[in-house]
Amino acid sequence: MQFIDRAKIEVIAGNGGDGMVAFRREKYVPAGGPAGGNGGRGGSVILEAVEHLQTLLDFKYKRIFKAEDGKRGGSNNCTGASGQDLCIQVPCGTMIYEAETENLLGDLIEPGQTLCIAKGGTGGLGNKHFLSNRNRAPDYALPGKEGEQHHLRLELKLIAEVGIIGLPNAGKSTLIASLSAARPKIADYPFTTLVPNLGVVRKPSGDGTVFADIPGLIAGAHEGVGLGHDFLRHIERTRLLLHLIDATAEDPIADYHTIERELEAYGRGLRDRPQILALNKLDAVDAERIKEIATELAQLSPHPLFKISAVTRLNLDSLLQQIWKTLEGRDSL
Repeated sequence: MQFIDRAKIEVIAGNGGDGMVAFRREKYVPAGGPAGGNGGRGGSVILEAVEHLQTLLDFKYKRIFKAEDGKRGGSNNCTGASGQDLCIQVPCGTMIYEAETENLLGDLIEPGQTLCIAKGGTGGLGNKHFLSNRNRAPDYALPGKEGEQHHLRLELKLIAEVGIIGLPNAGKSTLIASLSAARPKIADYPFTTLVPNLGVVRKPSGDGTVFADIPGLIAGAHEGVGLGHDFLRHIERTRLLLHLIDATAEDPIADYHTIERELEAYGRGLRDRPQILALNKLDAVDAERIKEIATELAQLSPHPLFKISAVTRLNLDSLLQQIWKTLEGRDSL
C-alpha cells in the first residue's frame, strides 16, 4: 500500500431544489389558491476521521466529491426531498486547509470526529409562500441556492505517542519490529525505510501505545534534503522522541549533533520535546568503545541514555520502563 500524506481535492455540496408553482384544482374546494411546495435542501459534504485508514491514498485516484442535490418542490404543498449528505472518510490526524488561502479549516484527530466542510444549498420557496391579501394567485417561485464549493488541501500528520528518530541505518525499523507486531523492511543499506511505520507496543497494563518509525534524517533534512523533510511533520504530534544512535557509526557523537540540529532548524517545538537517547547495536561494538561513547553523550545531553541492542533485545525492557514513566509523567502535567 502506498503511503500518501498530502492530497488536493474539490468538494461540492448539493444545490437546493427549486420551489414549484402550482395551484389547487379540487372539486368542492373554492378558490383553491397556490399550492407549490418548497425545494429540498442540498446535501452537505462531511469529513470523518476513522481509525482503519493510515494514508490519503484514496484521494490520489478520486479528487472531486459532490453531494446530492435537493429535489424540486411538489404540488399540494409538498416539500421536495433533501439531498443525501456525502461523508468522506479520512485518517485520524488529517488537517484540512483551504487550498487558495492556506487557512486551516479543521484538524481531525479523534476517531469519529467530523467536520462539515461544505454546506448544502437551501431549497427555493414555492408559490404558496408568496400568498398574500394583495396577491391571491402568485405565479412565481424561487430557485434553490447553490451548495458551497471548496478546493481543499489535505495533510496527514500521523497520531503516535512515541517517535523514533535517527540517521539512516541507526536501527529504527529493527527496534519497532522488536517492540511491536510491525514488520517494516529491514536491510543493511541507508533509506531502507521510505515511509513512516507504525507499531503498537503494549504497556504492562495492557493498553497500546503507538510508536512511529520515521524515515532516516540526514543533514539538511529540514530544507528538503533526503527523505526527512517530507516526514518530519509526522513527529509534530508525538509526546516523546526516542533518539536512536548507531554505536557502529564512524562518529556517533557527530550523528547525535546532526539530528539535534535538524530538530532545531525544523522548529515547531521539536527540539524541546521530551527525549530519550538509545545507543544501539551494543552487540556489535566492544564494551570499552560503548563506554567511551556513552560517557560523551551523557556530558552533551540532559536526556536519559540507554545502551541497547534492538536485534538481541538487550536492555529493551529497561528502555520501555523509562518510556512509560516519561509518558505517565507527561499525563500528570
